Amino acid sequence: MHEHSHNATAPTATRDPVCGMTVDMEKAQHRTTHGGREFGFCSAGCKAKFDASPETYLSATDPVCGMQVDRARAQHMLKHEGTRYYFCCEGCLKSFEADPGKYLNAKPFVLPPKTGRAATPHPPVGHLLPHGEKAMGHDHAHSAAGTVWTCPMHPEIVSDKPGDCPICGMALEPAVASLDDAPNPELADFTRRFWISAALSVPLLVIGMGDMVGLPVRSWIGTPLVGWVELALATPVVLWAALPFFRRFWNSLRNRSPNMWTLIGLGVGTSYLFSVLAVVAPGIFPMALGDMSAMEAGPPVYFEAAAVIIALVFLGQVLELRARESTGKAIKALLNLAPKTAFRVWEGKDVEIAVEAVQVGDWLRVRPGDAVPVDGVVIEGESYVDESMLTGEPVPLRKAKDEPVTGGTLNGEGSFVMRAERVGAETRLSQIVALVGKAQRSRAPIQDLADKVAAWFVPTVVVIAVLAFVGWFIFGPEPQLPYALIAAISVLIIACPCALGLATPMSVMVATGRGARDGVLVKDAKALEGFARVDVIVVDKTGTLTEGRPSLGEVIPIKGVDEGFVLAIAAALETGSAHPIAHAIKVGATERGARTYETKNFRSVTGQGVTGEVGGQPAGLGNLKLMQAMDVEMSEGLEALALRQAEKGRTAMFVAHEGRAIGLVMVSDPIKANARAAIAALEAEGIEVIMATGDAVGTAEAVGRELGLKTVRAAMSPEDKHDLVVGLKTKGKVVAFAGDGVNDAPGLAAADVGIAMGTGADVAIESAGITLLKGDLAGVLKARRLAHGALANIKQNLALAFGYNVLCIPVAAGVLYPLTGWLLSPMLAAAAMSLSSVSVIGNALRLNGLKL
Repeated sequence: MHEHSHNATAPTATRDPVCGMTVDMEKAQHRTTHGGREFGFCSAGCKAKFDASPETYLSATDPVCGMQVDRARAQHMLKHEGTRYYFCCEGCLKSFEADPGKYLNAKPFVLPPKTGRAATPHPPVGHLLPHGEKAMGHDHAHSAAGTVWTCPMHPEIVSDKPGDCPICGMALEPAVASLDDAPNPELADFTRRFWISAALSVPLLVIGMGDMVGLPVRSWIGTPLVGWVELALATPVVLWAALPFFRRFWNSLRNRSPNMWTLIGLGVGTSYLFSVLAVVAPGIFPMALGDMSAMEAGPPVYFEAAAVIIALVFLGQVLELRARESTGKAIKALLNLAPKTAFRVWEGKDVEIAVEAVQVGDWLRVRPGDAVPVDGVVIEGESYVDESMLTGEPVPLRKAKDEPVTGGTLNGEGSFVMRAERVGAETRLSQIVALVGKAQRSRAPIQDLADKVAAWFVPTVVVIAVLAFVGWFIFGPEPQLPYALIAAISVLIIACPCALGLATPMSVMVATGRGARDGVLVKDAKALEGFARVDVIVVDKTGTLTEGRPSLGEVIPIKGVDEGFVLAIAAALETGSAHPIAHAIKVGATERGARTYETKNFRSVTGQGVTGEVGGQPAGLGNLKLMQAMDVEMSEGLEALALRQAEKGRTAMFVAHEGRAIGLVMVSDPIKANARAAIAALEAEGIEVIMATGDAVGTAEAVGRELGLKTVRAAMSPEDKHDLVVGLKTKGKVVAFAGDGVNDAPGLAAADVGIAMGTGADVAIESAGITLLKGDLAGVLKARRLAHGALANIKQNLALAFGYNVLCIPVAAGVLYPLTGWLLSPMLAAAAMSLSSVSVIGNALRLNGLKL
């Protein structure tokens, strides 16, 4: 009736979001991009269905727990009676498999109507939380409308409301930070529970430990009564304050996902229940359990241990939540750049409106000192605009008529009127925020190591706790049972799988936010980790090493042809092109008063040039390859002339008309001021830099000489660039590709890490793993330092987490007792466990101070 499957473990494997088949992204022939993500499909049919209605196939509801599951990343899927169901974890899949009807026929849970309000339908009882419940401190009224919640350790878990992750038990967080976010409700709730737990734990500590410091509190209260006093103090802590912990403990058992809360629940629950029985029914325990020198003494109790453990875990959780909140500061800083209002020019007046009300085509006035409200073009006036939020460079840029301006950038002392062209989620700032948010939730390949350990970690800890209990009970000193309990509880409490799980995500979150502040946008953690290991960078020339704003130079006609006619044909052919060289030719032709011709049947030949019909005759503008493909007649010496011009660093393009080459058009593109220094710095770090360009050999080699490059590859088509990258990879190189044009997209996609210049084509940015907003090769150095810092930080965190558990678990089990007579207290174990997660997060936050 049904069959289930798990995703392949290959790093490039994903799931076809339409049919559920596993797809290898490296080999997938059918792909599409939606919302900044790339999806792979098993067939053209599945791709067509997705393209027609993407929202239908992005996520599915887990029928057991009600969580939203990303269909392309789902690890657990089951096909039942012809319908595919997706699950957030193996526990939900097993529950469904055992009794599908229980979940498919579940009736909705409805709260009783309140005064003046109608009853509202809510999720089935199997869902995380009924809407009206404030368990865990989550209050739906405090979450921003439309907020998507996810787990920082398991980004495949997605929900439309707060709750707990069914895999690790952590509280879900907003997928992307928002300025509308209210204070974290869980932080407020846990802080309150911590203070109450601490207030009740202090007298318990005084009672339990007073004799050690000369305060015989137990004697003052009286032995028959002291147990009941401790029970009264500990019970609110265990049964009320720790309720969220036990809820997570129960969910870990129900979902078959053992985690930190499994260990805490077992440890605290065991110590509390043992102590309750010792007070309520002391007669059921052997006399050897207590100090029988006083006949009235009973079995030992551990109320103070249970209460203090809970208070310390709450302290650790509060510190962790506060630290995790700061990982969203980078995104909030970006969001704060956008103004809340704009001034629309309407009927001769400036009308202040909310920036959300701005529509494409609106005329907006930007006053001195104001932030630009949305993306657009200046249509009147001029000013200098600080674009450091995009580029990291503090020098303002002059903006005059027809110059583009970006929402969130800061206007200087001038004033101008702009036309809105991109608003809302389409603005560059919004896209940056979305990209950073997505990157913060992505997985780095190195995290697989932590995941493999975590899979067997909790069961192993439970086994060690059982062995510790048995060993102390059989071989330990008198009284054996208390010693055995202390050792077992300490082992359960001190182990911290949470530190292992947080090691990588926290570093990735902080690093991507740090990069965004300096104009280095990371699409995913794989790109960040991969760039730290790169040993070869292939760079495009135009727009990467050069300014990408070429200017028209000399126009050389063949004998018998007018120079103005050559320029007019070239300008006519470039009318339909948006390439920077085309812009230079069109502007130059206008400035020089060239005649205007109409072009028909325009066609762009990527990597070669453009063709069309001018005056009813075939015409072309491009490199020698294009001329050969058009089979044009080449005048004597024209090819040699083009080569000589190229040797001077100029781009020489042939102009053809009526089947013959009629002249050359020269375009020069200045080299970026810091390109040579950036290349030298990269080579000093052991990275080989190769220039690959579609330009002629002479031009490419001239630029290469000026930049001090050892390897230059010229006349490269998009396919050639792709093949160059693949060839380097087959030699065992880790390859990055930096480019900004449509012709760079194949190379960017083929590279281990693609680096796009933010000033370039959208397709280049979509194909890249890292985008440099300034479009400057110096940004590659920033990205490299960021990647190195992030990878080092991840390794430090993993070392902290692994090292902590390797050292502390044996100590908690009592291996030092034969040598030192010292056995770890469960309370100290709880403090150590809490500090392990805090130390991992604190180390990750150091990346905020990384100098790029």
